[in-house]
Amino acid sequence: MRVRVLGSAAGGGFPQWNCGCPNCRGLREGRLAAEPRTQESIAVSADGARWVLLNCSPDVARQIEAFPPLRPRRLRDTPIAAIVLTNGDLDHCLGLLVLREAQRLVVYATAAVRDAFLENPFARTLERFPGQVEWRAPSPGVESPLADTGLRITAVPAPGKPPLHREGRAEPVAEDNVGLLIRDPAGASLAYFPGVARLTDAVARVLADADCVFFDGTFWAGDEMGALGIGGRPAEAMGHLPVGGPAGSLAALASLRAPRRVYIHVNNTNPMLREDGPEHAAVLAADWEVASDGLDLTLG
Repeated sequence: MRVRVLGSAAGGGFPQWNCGCPNCRGLREGRLAAEPRTQESIAVSADGARWVLLNCSPDVARQIEAFPPLRPRRLRDTPIAAIVLTNGDLDHCLGLLVLREAQRLVVYATAAVRDAFLENPFARTLERFPGQVEWRAPSPGVESPLADTGLRITAVPAPGKPPLHREGRAEPVAEDNVGLLIRDPAGASLAYFPGVARLTDAVARVLADADCVFFDGTFWAGDEMGALGIGGRPAEAMGHLPVGGPAGSLAALASLRAPRRVYIHVNNTNPMLREDGPEHAAVLAADWEVASDGLDLTLG
């Protein structure tokens, strides 16, 4: 299985357009040892010809052009066989509207995520002809074929929250947020959990058995936004387990056997983006990586 990181940042990217935090300001001024990042998505393939996007960010057009295997091979064409959404956050699904040209799409999403997306009147731009988008709902906990790619998918409910535009309008349900287990025909496995508010036994079991883990790296600390004066809610209330601290994911997942362990969906405020900083060093010392756009892995 080939895995390509198309985008590695949380919503807004890095730098974020309206943010003057030390990270964003330092990157713009060339003083920060860090790389710019687009919003989170990865592409996976069993054969190098048929690809699956895990999440579809607003930056998807740029990401396709930056990775030649995703470019069209004929006059009207896409090597993208399917798109899988882990939740309904705009940084995960807004890219579907970017792909509004007359192209058939197969989208995997839970019923809760699908219905929330289709409430938006702009979703009608994906109805240029009957069946332009084929929605498929994975049954949580049940492995099934992933389109015609040779891959298999299992959706795993993960603690999270409804997307911001649905908060207060709908009761939270388990299907609002999932992680994914992807297997290739040879048995190589990828666990993809870009948003997790806390570890559950079910999530921990999937992570423990995977050959490669991509995990929520949004915030380093629970009070990261508040400490900068740009947000009041703690990380967990925003649907993200912090990386650092005694209760953070770096400590909680120290025993994982996966040889590749990667933090993704990294917020622009996260100090582990600074490649010469102590937080980045702590991640590397624990045999984890901080995802960057263009990271390319082969499993199996």
